[in-house]
Amino acid sequence: MLTAIIDYESGNLHSAEKAFQRMAGEVGAGEVVVTSDADVVARADRLVLPGDGAFPACAQELRGHKGLYEAMVEAVEVRGRPFLGICVGMQLMATRGHEYSETAGLDWVGGDVVKITPEDPALKVPHMGWNDLIIDNPHPVFDGVDQGDHCYFVHSYHFRVTRPSDRLAHVDYAGDVTAVIGRDTMLGMQFHPEKSQHVGLRMIANFLTWAP
Repeated sequence: MLTAIIDYESGNLHSAEKAFQRMAGEVGAGEVVVTSDADVVARADRLVLPGDGAFPACAQELRGHKGLYEAMVEAVEVRGRPFLGICVGMQLMATRGHEYSETAGLDWVGGDVVKITPEDPALKVPHMGWNDLIIDNPHPVFDGVDQGDHCYFVHSYHFRVTRPSDRLAHVDYAGDVTAVIGRDTMLGMQFHPEKSQHVGLRMIANFLTWAP
């Protein structure tokens, strides 16, 4: 069993690598590697796409890694490999993003990435820190996770899904902010599971053992 964390030069992957390796060891999920090698991505059993920064820059970097990008798309769209997008990696799953300019996403989960606009003007953007998960739709990724468990967020834009069934969880930040999305073999987490202590580690373990 091989899990590939995709390195397309859009984020610090060290903490994610350590968290996934730790949980893979605990649940017997095999090897976890950080890679920019298209051949490794093509043969991986699971794929993880992190992302830090602005949507347009991350989209450009991802598509600019020829071979790597195509291998990821084929693995997910054709072979149905379990996939997890984290932070901007989740946002890239959208139809389009609206940060700075309209930018096409992967269109794996219908919706738009839009700026967070809290109804309470006293709340600051970016949305930064711990917030309570509100689970909207059941999913194996939530095994052992309870309503109100805390996760760690750092972002100014969020994923507004087209279909309510694709939003698995949200948080309240003077208005709904999407926290987890999912469809078929794909998952996305807006928060950083590797920084969300036992709750995030549990969800990483659940992803590593998920058999969609």
